[in-house]
Amino acid sequence: IDMALSLSTTSMSISKNVGGLSKYFARILSSRTYISMREGSKKLLSRIPHAWELAKRTEGSMKGMFVPGMLFEELGLNYIGPIDGHDVLSLVSAFENIRDLKRPQFLHVITQKGKGYGPAEDSPVGTHSMSKIEKSTKKSLPEKTSNSPKYSNIFGQWLVDMAEVDDKLVGITPAMKEGSDLVAFSERFPERYYDVAIAEQHAVTLAAGLACEGARPIVAIYSTFLQRGYDQLIHDVAVQNLNVMFAIDRAGLLEDGPTHSGAFDLSFLRCVPNMIVMAPSDENETRQMLYTAYVTEGPTAVRYPRGKGPGVTIEKNMTALPIGKARVMREGSQVAILAFGSMVTPAQQVGEKLDATVIDMRFVKPLDETLISEIALSHDLIVTVEENAVMGGAGSAVNEFLAREGFTCRTMNLGIPDEFIPHGNPDGMLAQCGLDAGGIEASIRTRLKTSKPKAVSS
Repeated sequence: IDMALSLSTTSMSISKNVGGLSKYFARILSSRTYISMREGSKKLLSRIPHAWELAKRTEGSMKGMFVPGMLFEELGLNYIGPIDGHDVLSLVSAFENIRDLKRPQFLHVITQKGKGYGPAEDSPVGTHSMSKIEKSTKKSLPEKTSNSPKYSNIFGQWLVDMAEVDDKLVGITPAMKEGSDLVAFSERFPERYYDVAIAEQHAVTLAAGLACEGARPIVAIYSTFLQRGYDQLIHDVAVQNLNVMFAIDRAGLLEDGPTHSGAFDLSFLRCVPNMIVMAPSDENETRQMLYTAYVTEGPTAVRYPRGKGPGVTIEKNMTALPIGKARVMREGSQVAILAFGSMVTPAQQVGEKLDATVIDMRFVKPLDETLISEIALSHDLIVTVEENAVMGGAGSAVNEFLAREGFTCRTMNLGIPDEFIPHGNPDGMLAQCGLDAGGIEASIRTRLKTSKPKAVSS
């Protein structure tokens, strides 16, 4: 099979071992002259017993002195590189030289994150997301001033507080120490902190193994990256009903676009047996749900958005919430809005305008079926709102319960539509999906104009 593989290593800076001599050898190894001589020598020496094998070993030894490619050579790939990925002319030359070769080629390219933009080069972690850049000035926009912490900060503080009172707690992250705010925990409890690098599957399996030995592992992971460990979540954790907690950050729409938005976790988690899934609506709910998930037996998940919440005061004391119990935020008539997680705040705004009942569902699995039954019998329209794919999400769970119990009331599910939402400002992305207060209100008013069958139960 003729093919060319390209490995791009994006590092915080060009690796120190890529010096002048290494670059020189990279150019030589990718040149037409070297390639022609190598192929010609192979044809000639292959006719002489042991000669080609000796030549290969000699070449391998020379390569091993200057380039890190012997592993790939042993796998049958001709390793070329490393090459500076910002040197466009060298890249073009390398691709032109290897494109017609008759055996597998491996081109190693090294790039620098944020190359060419000063703030990103100086702080690659802080500028990983480029949403706060003014197009006109190319300068970072200042952070919004607020005393309330980010959801990730709430998790980070809770993790340290919980670790102080329970020495069985173990923190695991797939290379997201800063993003998930495990910095303080890693410094305070280094012996209980595991960064498995970009290996989400391993993070989940490691947690399962530690749980088997009596530890209480917490996997701090972004929603979109948990998708990579889904097989391990089912077979290694859920099947065995192990005490593994998932702290799922970046749930919902992100300015980084479809690859980073956490649009599917409620859908793919709620169908897994033994899972308990929670969605906090504010800062204090986040802290209390993290504690609830930690002390609950079996696999649990708490999913929270990026950024800051509505500004609710956080209680330092930790209290376990009753599993599967929602809370009524506002009592109204005719319309009941069942909101999940980040959608509770805009739902409350809509509830005031429409005199609607607003419920913070808290739990996606298990649902508060008793409360839903009461609402179905006393309201004309049940509206579910979630910052998750509407296909198979929390609203679908409500629909399934109503259908199973024989309720025939009008329902409407609002969420992320069945499409990938492109990059943009998060508020604008929500508005595009009709998930801001204005969009939710407009959808409900439109539905209220239709017929109103009486809700009944068989």
